[in-house]
Amino acid sequence: MKSKSRDQSLSDSRADSRELDGSYDPLTDSMVEDGQLSALSSRPEGLDQMLQRCSFSRAELQVLYRGFKNECPSGMVDEETFKTIYSQFFPQGNSSSYAHFLFEAFDTNKHGAVSFEDFVTGLSIILRGSVTDKLNWAFNLYDLNKDGCITKEEMTDIMRSIYDMMGTCTYPCMQDDAPREHVENFFQKMDMNHDGVVTIEEFLESCLKDESIMQSMHMFDNVI
Repeated sequence: MKSKSRDQSLSDSRADSRELDGSYDPLTDSMVEDGQLSALSSRPEGLDQMLQRCSFSRAELQVLYRGFKNECPSGMVDEETFKTIYSQFFPQGNSSSYAHFLFEAFDTNKHGAVSFEDFVTGLSIILRGSVTDKLNWAFNLYDLNKDGCITKEEMTDIMRSIYDMMGTCTYPCMQDDAPREHVENFFQKMDMNHDGVVTIEEFLESCLKDESIMQSMHMFDNVI
């Protein structure tokens, strides 16, 4: 029994040592080759810390990190790379504009690059967050200039980018003014004081009490 404990302590000590010198990656549970060390210019925070900040399991985080690291060996993804990756999911349309808005929403620190922590934090809200958490995240996405309110122009830009991304294969009979009509319908219900903008309070209250708005938003769940 004592021997087993001693062996475990030695193993933990080696893992700690490898993690500190950068030769062991706890997120992938694997050794990092010497040639890869220089490429990893941004290493994510510890696995335990990330588990506390998101709704993913340890195994899920490791899978996500392997995929992220495979696409972005430096540990960061810039906007052009993000657009290239995102375009693979919507080959029937032009996803560039929407990918730009989505990148801005993930890049919460405005560094011009999205880290694995940024990516996982946002993804956790989108996939596992409460309805209110998801709506807050969506509001931030629509609020393009981050001034705390959404204008018709901002929401129209978002809607046009979504329709452009879905492509004519998805909406072959779509009229050019469809995004604008979509926005007008939203604002009729959400702009409660008719001042031309939608605040976070108006957005949350309108969405939570109106099933048709929620259903309309769910139409675009697969693009977020």
